[in-house]
Amino acid sequence: MAVMSKIKFGTSGWRAIIAEDFTFENTRLVTAAVAEFLKQAKPYPSLIVGYDTRFQADAFAWECAELLSAKGIQAFYCQNATPTPAISHEILRRRTDGAINFTASHNPGEYCGLKFSTPDGAPALPEVTQQIESDIEQLRQQESVYNEWTANPRLIEKINPTSEYLKMLSSKVDLPLIRRSGINISYDPLYGTARGYLDKILVDFDVPVRTIHNHRDVLFGGRPPEPSEENLADLRQEVSQSHSRLGLATDGDADRFGILDENGDFILPNQIIALLFDYLLETRGWGEGAARSVATSHFLDAVARAQGRKLYETPVGFKYIGELIKEDKIIIGGEESAGLTIKGHVPEKDGILACLLVAEMVARRARSLNQQLEALQKRLGYFFTIRLNLHLSPELKEKLKSKLENPPARLGDKQVTELNRIDGLKMIFEDGTWILLRLSGTEPVARCYVEAHSQKELDRLTEVAQHFILEG
Repeated sequence: MAVMSKIKFGTSGWRAIIAEDFTFENTRLVTAAVAEFLKQAKPYPSLIVGYDTRFQADAFAWECAELLSAKGIQAFYCQNATPTPAISHEILRRRTDGAINFTASHNPGEYCGLKFSTPDGAPALPEVTQQIESDIEQLRQQESVYNEWTANPRLIEKINPTSEYLKMLSSKVDLPLIRRSGINISYDPLYGTARGYLDKILVDFDVPVRTIHNHRDVLFGGRPPEPSEENLADLRQEVSQSHSRLGLATDGDADRFGILDENGDFILPNQIIALLFDYLLETRGWGEGAARSVATSHFLDAVARAQGRKLYETPVGFKYIGELIKEDKIIIGGEESAGLTIKGHVPEKDGILACLLVAEMVARRARSLNQQLEALQKRLGYFFTIRLNLHLSPELKEKLKSKLENPPARLGDKQVTELNRIDGLKMIFEDGTWILLRLSGTEPVARCYVEAHSQKELDRLTEVAQHFILEG
């Protein structure tokens, strides 16, 4: 038997480079482990099997569906590349025991991934993925379990979740209002799964939309399918040429969003989440609070304070926010990495919903995003953020680990007034600024997040953080 790397599930499943670790043999191994996990609780489970637009993702998914059928598990195989939030909705609609989704989300084209979601439509929690990892290691010794089997075609059904998902979205967003406002939109799905979803629902409601990059390209135009500022140059050009009021973008599996204002300015996800929380409080009449990950801007906290709402802070990983959505404790939950969901929606990131809500907000308020952002900042204060990935030598990583275990009382000229260890080490200073440091568990990288109240202060505090991380 070939030697295979240990398979580990991160915050959004297992991801690896295609043909290196992400192979048909390894996907069969993981599928068999998921099947073992499910059949421990239920004799005849069922699963959605989905995939994104990556190279061989549909073939990996079909192999998975056939192996599940051989294990006596009903497999609902998506006929086309399907957004992660649509798969989440389909889990709930069909009441399946979860889903296996072949996606690497916003990672570069050489990657594929496998994400397991549970019957609640949410990403599997660590206790579940740890059990699956344990089962994987046990199954490695039984190669026949995942390499010798016969599919049962009667247990495979091909499905198309598009219409039911879009019908659900139309009940969550005021699409007639968007149409009546007369705004026009430019959209970039970044060659991903939201093609035929976000653009279709807008067209169906007679909202003028111009779509670019709306065909499959397994290399995503040579860039990662991440709707970050540097990856939206083509959308910015389209917004300018078509005089669009908004530029909307989604990532490879459509669970993340990217937003451009009418002048082409990129509006940060941290800012979009705060704006939408304020807007939902204004328009929906909901009484709950909001949630953010520990790495997300405290701009959301300022909105919550001003409105007398509770703010929940979670570890990094949307599954934790999903738990609060399931418990109906929050109006909105979001992460700085451009994921959000809202009350009554799936407990999973939904970039399509986020884009539509932004369009509704601009349509109703009849003000640009920059105008709305400036008004909210004047009311609540200014929040400037940055995220850095700093590569470390193994020696430097060990030194930093020791420093994080024994953090200083002061950093630069700032007094540390609170230490938050919910995920990594977050040092909060007396003026409300903060630095968060998280060490990667799989590579010698420090993830550094900084927030301040001005760009000048952010630049200075970032220098302090880098010095703290990189000094010997």
